[in-house]
Amino acid sequence: MAPQLFGLEHILYIVISTVLGGVGLFLAYKFAKTEKAQTIVLKCLAGALLLSILANRLSQVFRYDSVRWYCIIPDSFCGMTSLVVALAVLFGKKDNNVYHFVWLLGLFGGISTVIYATFVSQDMSFFYLPTITGLLHHSFCAIVIVALLMFKQIHITYKKWYCTLFGFTCYLTLGAFLMQTFDLSDAFHIAEPLIPDTFLTAWGMAPLYAVAYAAILFAVELVRKKRRKKETPNS
Repeated sequence: MAPQLFGLEHILYIVISTVLGGVGLFLAYKFAKTEKAQTIVLKCLAGALLLSILANRLSQVFRYDSVRWYCIIPDSFCGMTSLVVALAVLFGKKDNNVYHFVWLLGLFGGISTVIYATFVSQDMSFFYLPTITGLLHHSFCAIVIVALLMFKQIHITYKKWYCTLFGFTCYLTLGAFLMQTFDLSDAFHIAEPLIPDTFLTAWGMAPLYAVAYAAILFAVELVRKKRRKKETPNS
């Protein structure tokens, strides 16, 4: 019998990955006190993320009767975000603009997909390469984002809202290119909804994401203002 969503294998993966990720982040927070040490931790995590997403894409290349090299290019929000996060951490600077586009996608997408991993039943083995690497890159992506936030590598601010607009434009442009060039039926949910029989194509998700992101930015600014008021002595 194939592994099932919320079956034993899936639940064990969620528990083990959560415990290991939590312990690893706790140890990093406790012992990586210098900026150099934190950078090493982040780059090691980003390296693991890059390896997992590359393994996942290669598994897609060779899973069909014919080798499909164009499958090396991620055609989903989560897959591309994992690749972008890994490269941004490995080669980018602190608080670079890419972080401001991918941090929420990587955190929410990584956690939600691991919890609701509908693809776990695609093969009889839980360790089928597309399955296990798919889970791993989502897990590592969420862990890397938490580490970036924990080490204050991202300064979340409404002033960088345009990064999200630019990033989504790049994703959808790439998706349209893949669909036209390789005759794909869908990429980045441009044509097909995330959940069947719903409005959640890229065009339906974009305004929902924009509203949610705006609400988060507003909440962050409120918290900052309250902290500043508390820290400012009364005149």
